[in-house]
Amino acid sequence: METTALRRHTLVEDLSDRLAGAIRSGGLAMDGLLPSERHLAEQFGVSRPVVREATKRLELQGLVEVRQGIGIRVTDRLHAPMTSAARLLLPEAGERLRQALEVRAVLEPEIARRAAERMMPGDAECLQRLHSDLETAGDLATAMEADLAFHREIARVSGNEIFGLMLDSIVDLGRESRRATMSEAGVGRAVKQHATVLGAILSGDAKAAEKAMRIHIESAVSDLLAHGGKGKGK
Repeated sequence: METTALRRHTLVEDLSDRLAGAIRSGGLAMDGLLPSERHLAEQFGVSRPVVREATKRLELQGLVEVRQGIGIRVTDRLHAPMTSAARLLLPEAGERLRQALEVRAVLEPEIARRAAERMMPGDAECLQRLHSDLETAGDLATAMEADLAFHREIARVSGNEIFGLMLDSIVDLGRESRRATMSEAGVGRAVKQHATVLGAILSGDAKAAEKAMRIHIESAVSDLLAHGGKGKGK
């Protein structure tokens, strides 16, 4: 019986890895949905219970979402487990956001430094476009999403996938924090600080990019503390 359980566990692990690889390569999902459970079982030569357990594992990892009546949708939220863990570990929102900003204060200056060192042809145009999106944002919600996208793109330009994963986790935690600070401090300051970070990255000045990002994030920490840590951030 133990051997059977071990074999089943190995099958689930193997299928999870194969499904994840197929999803990441873009060769399995159609319009964001995976084939049916029955089809996957036939395609990969396993039983439907094995498919069910494998997809549940991928759901816990944040790669898919199983929705009754809809199917298995690709979500690509690999940072979700960390976000959930942080909410459980730090249930008080203000303290959770304060600690998330402290992590950003350590992480993002280094990301900006490496982005300045590693920027490739084509990266400049994307960064400039995202900065322009923030400048021309017509409302707070649009400005916040443009702000998030700019920071994510810098992480991508840094060439380190783990940086992006960690930043996504922190960004997810701090959405309310971002909204509150941008409404009080105004989008203008974010635009100005982003421009300084962007200029340093585009010029390849790693030291200046690191300094500009540090000032940017530290101002968010100051805002949070000034407003009692209740959802105030960048």
